[in-house]
Amino acid sequence: MRWRLAFVVLILVLASATPALAGRMYWGARIAGPVYGGGDAPFDWTSVEKFTAGAHKKPSIIHFYAPFAKGCGTSGCDFFPFNKSAFQRIRRHGMIPMISWNSASMPLTKVQSNFQNKDIVNGRYDSFIRNWAKAAKAWGHPFFLRFDREMNGTWFPWSPGVNGNTASDFVAAWRHVHRIFDDVGANNATWTWCPNVDPNRHFTGYRSLYPGNRFVDWTCLDGYNFAGHWRSFSRAYRRSYRVITSRIAPHKPMIIGEVASSETGGSKASWIKDMLGTQLRGHYPKIKGFLWFNDRTVLNRDWPIETSASAKNAFANGIASRHYASASSRFSTLRSKKIRPLR
Repeated sequence: MRWRLAFVVLILVLASATPALAGRMYWGARIAGPVYGGGDAPFDWTSVEKFTAGAHKKPSIIHFYAPFAKGCGTSGCDFFPFNKSAFQRIRRHGMIPMISWNSASMPLTKVQSNFQNKDIVNGRYDSFIRNWAKAAKAWGHPFFLRFDREMNGTWFPWSPGVNGNTASDFVAAWRHVHRIFDDVGANNATWTWCPNVDPNRHFTGYRSLYPGNRFVDWTCLDGYNFAGHWRSFSRAYRRSYRVITSRIAPHKPMIIGEVASSETGGSKASWIKDMLGTQLRGHYPKIKGFLWFNDRTVLNRDWPIETSASAKNAFANGIASRHYASASSRFSTLRSKKIRPLR
């Protein structure tokens, strides 16, 4: 009897001293080919294999980007169709696709007169969107659709205050595209609303940009630890996480769409260890997945895990935990149309 009482007391002590785990989560990366001397994932799968070798674990999500079009001029635009082969390649390897789909053309400049939010609302691209949605439906498997990310900032052509847009225009455009997917029955898209972190309240407020619970399946945040503006994971994410999960969408799961740390200004290895070992596992229970930004081509930043042996080892050691789900055949055969949090 005494040993049972002692055991119960020990469990209670440990429970009070250790934050409750948030539940298992998906993890993955945006994998840029130039890091490994090749092409971007998923188009060049060798890049995925090299990233996996460094992480010592297969990711459960592969993240890639696609704009609406390229080469817009007086004769129109060259539109990108739904890339079934890219989606299928990810699924075939036991992973889940996440696409950041941008209502813009390449190259991605801030001012694009062909792609104001009002153009979306007024139906200018309905035919293209409808065909893309029909192809997504025909593919038939669940994927994360991260539409017009980081909309609260000032660096993309769909953001308020840029390219003639307002916050209400953004919301209307999001709902318009969502309704087209509804109309064609493309319910295998998991709609992922992903603003940038805003610890100092510099950007457009989250609430004015939220399309509403009916139009969002997961919330999301992007946030980096920049050289010259060194800040911990908690300092970068805490305020934005609390605002979204307590005031705006308390019943939605959250995923981190882009995260990485610089090597300059502190210890990148310690930053990664804290993120994977302490913060995500104990202090952010609504976060059910994250995507590392393994890319150095954007602004020539030192984001990849391979920028130092200590950073790569810290990432591999942290991601080794069973808390972070590896690629699995069950992700290739998901039965539900929407992606649900892991338990």
